[in-house]
Amino acid sequence: MAGVRRVIAVGAGKGGVGKSTVAVNLALALKQGGARVGLLDGDVYGPSIPTMLGTHERPSGTGPNHIHPIEAYGLSLMSMGFLLDPEKPMVVRGPIVHTVIRQFLGDVAWGDLDWLIVDLPPGTGDVALSLAQSAQVSGAVVVSTPQDVALVDVHRAVSMFRTLKVPVVGLVENMSWYECPSCGNRDEVFGHGGAETWAETQHIPFLGGVPLHASVAVGGDAGRPALADPATPDHVRQAFLALADRLRSTVGELEAQGPMPPLIQIEGLKR
Repeated sequence: MAGVRRVIAVGAGKGGVGKSTVAVNLALALKQGGARVGLLDGDVYGPSIPTMLGTHERPSGTGPNHIHPIEAYGLSLMSMGFLLDPEKPMVVRGPIVHTVIRQFLGDVAWGDLDWLIVDLPPGTGDVALSLAQSAQVSGAVVVSTPQDVALVDVHRAVSMFRTLKVPVVGLVENMSWYECPSCGNRDEVFGHGGAETWAETQHIPFLGGVPLHASVAVGGDAGRPALADPATPDHVRQAFLALADRLRSTVGELEAQGPMPPLIQIEGLKR
């Protein structure tokens, strides 16, 4: 991890809000901006990054610090999905998850990266705790949808990161609106402004909204993320690029304030 400049966790208080879609396209947006970017699939139980990026290779390597990440679309990748039979469940206890996360961080030859994006599993569980203890996390991005019920879970996720002393560097509202391809009219299917308003009350930067569009889901299922597909509508592409711009700005301001606090210590777990 010595060559990794920043670690950004992407989390959500609940599943189904498009967290992994945001993580993948945020990583690609940073890459397209000229950065060196890695993407770590932290969802040990339900890894989705291999499918979303269309690669199921097995990593090569001979031991600690010599496991080579998979490369796709210019990103360095690691996922439990590269190591397991896709039809077999990952049935492990919390301490094993902690070991897996530590190995993904410390035993993978990430090389020199400007950003390592970590796609966390939904909720507030073991992986986030292990990540916060095992790496200096520069910040967390929390993904929501506009509905009030989703924001209840966002509050839990934000509270978790604050407890772990991880700065929340942005809130993203996914499925924020739908743009009619014929007339260009915007329809806010799930409501309007809920995430942005909530972010303001919590003094959290609002990174922006991502529109609802079928191509995002279809492309992810086919291994063609939105920012890697030339057919992606421009308003979708620009939304993801804008997220990356605002993240760079927010993290830059945070870095200018001084060094990060020391790693937290989690009772019952050894580093």
